Amino acid sequence: MDAPGPPVRPPRWSEERVTMTEATRRPPGTPCWVSLMVHGLDATQEFYAALFGWEFSPGPTQLGPYVRALIGGKEVAGIGRLPADRHLQVAWTAYLASDDADVTAETIRSCGGTVGVGPLDAADAGRLVIASDPAGAVFGVWQAAEHTGTAVYGTHGTPVWNELRTRDSSSVGKFYQAVFGHEAKEDASAPDRLTLRLDGRPVATVRGMGQDLPRDRGPHWMTYFEVEDTDAAAHRVVELGGHVIEAPGPGPRGRAATVSDPEGAVFTIVRSDVP
Repeated sequence: MDAPGPPVRPPRWSEERVTMTEATRRPPGTPCWVSLMVHGLDATQEFYAALFGWEFSPGPTQLGPYVRALIGGKEVAGIGRLPADRHLQVAWTAYLASDDADVTAETIRSCGGTVGVGPLDAADAGRLVIASDPAGAVFGVWQAAEHTGTAVYGTHGTPVWNELRTRDSSSVGKFYQAVFGHEAKEDASAPDRLTLRLDGRPVATVRGMGQDLPRDRGPHWMTYFEVEDTDAAAHRVVELGGHVIEAPGPGPRGRAATVSDPEGAVFTIVRSDVP
């Protein structure tokens, strides 16, 4: 648990961008949190502590044992334990902000999505929904109360981007536009890719992969984590019992590699070139 992680470099962005205050509320539709449900909670904490330098504190337990990952005492992500009898795919889940989780849940249903969990309160932290879009990609909805989401960005081990990987970007993009009010803009530099924007600001991408979408995963949200050195971090993943799925190479957000932890949760590590 207390294995040393890579050094945390100074933020490259302004302090206002990097650190969130307790009162911060993200505009609806903004990715605000990432969470992972696993079978071996202790072993998973050890993996991410060694890879990203995370420390952990207890979180709400409505859905079972749950901890929040911290960097410098600030919340980064959540990890929970799956019930022993639940054989679900282990995967990172991106949460999108909402001012009213109940209304958002109804909108998801009316737009062809499915609500799997909630709406329910997570103690005093906030109110959550776990849903899937019409193509089957799972995502979360978070209505903040005391917990406003990820509180530090721009250093090693922090979420830097979220990308929806699906078969066709156009039809699924319309779902997120209807539910969260995103503006979907086509990416001229890549085929079948949309950038989701709020008030003109990019917040996520939707990537249509057609037949190249991995059959064992189907449509899914991919979380990108910032690293100091992509190649070194990919090597560290393997040392810790994980796997490299796509070797380090140039990407639209910087030098990136797609990897998985020892339980198979897939994520992307990136040395971001995007401010």
